[in-house]
Amino acid sequence: MSLTPPIVIAHRGVPGERLEHTRPSYLLAIEQGADYIEPDVVSTKDGVLVVRHENEISGTTDVAERPEFVERKISKFIDGVPHTGWFTEDFTLAEIKTLRVRERLPALRPQNIRLEHAEQILTFDEVLLIAEEAGRRRPIGVYVETKHPTYFAGIGLDLNDLLIEALERRGVNRTGTHVIIQSMETGNLRGLRDRTPLPLIQLMDRKGAPYDLMDARDPRTYAALTSPAELAAIATYADGIGPNKSQVIARDKRYRLAGETGLVGRAHDAGLLVHIWTMRSENNFLPTELRSSTNKAAHGDAESEYLSFFEAGVDGVFSDYTKTAVLARSRWEERRSLAATRATA
Repeated sequence: MSLTPPIVIAHRGVPGERLEHTRPSYLLAIEQGADYIEPDVVSTKDGVLVVRHENEISGTTDVAERPEFVERKISKFIDGVPHTGWFTEDFTLAEIKTLRVRERLPALRPQNIRLEHAEQILTFDEVLLIAEEAGRRRPIGVYVETKHPTYFAGIGLDLNDLLIEALERRGVNRTGTHVIIQSMETGNLRGLRDRTPLPLIQLMDRKGAPYDLMDARDPRTYAALTSPAELAAIATYADGIGPNKSQVIARDKRYRLAGETGLVGRAHDAGLLVHIWTMRSENNFLPTELRSSTNKAAHGDAESEYLSFFEAGVDGVFSDYTKTAVLARSRWEERRSLAATRATA
């Protein structure tokens, strides 16, 4: 097991307490002790990286309420899946900045509804600046995910180019800066390897496959990428993996924790870090045995879930609740220190 405590990555800030991907959300994550803040980036029509979970923005902004944009509603295929709505690539940055942010999961996070219609969409540059300014007190990292890179490249918006330009503009495309780049696809990470010394993380899900592999008719799935041979191949272009947490500790048919899969050990054997996603406190997302009630929005025993993954040897966790993640890490470190003391007594 690593002697370095797992890092806490504020997944879109603290979306359990603030609107995701907004300035207040990132600032609260920093205040609560996050090591990294995590923006997802997509592109505007005029080639500016903005921070949204998806390029379709009707669920996270008030765009559907704006009469001046009613004719922008359109149907598209994104990564082979049909979507209807409003898309960032059909708006200029100036237009995007007129929109206001909404809660993405109102049924599970009704406490955030009162915060709607106040915050703008941030640019990636603005998130880098937030971390830079907060980093004057302690190092704050930015853990950025490029969303749908194959799709965007297909419409003439290369997310790798836009990302490198932004990193160069802020002077952080260099060794020693606290920036990590992640992607659900493989080809864009391979393309970045010779363009940046920053750590690269290959994201994985429990189902499906990287879209760039699907687009190339490559039969490999995310599950296939967890084999020793594929992990060794990933290690030639990336520094770690970001698996869905159920790929590290499986769930049974009743959605209970069902034991470690061995992925952490295989990844570490290949020299790869393991940063899992996503840790959340609501019963809706917790294993059955850690839920407090049948109320999906109520919080359960999230701390025990964190402790299970820390014991499994993960190197970092993406969390929607930074304070809970930091507290659980502290408890785990206390337990480990006590165990070490007893072992040497």
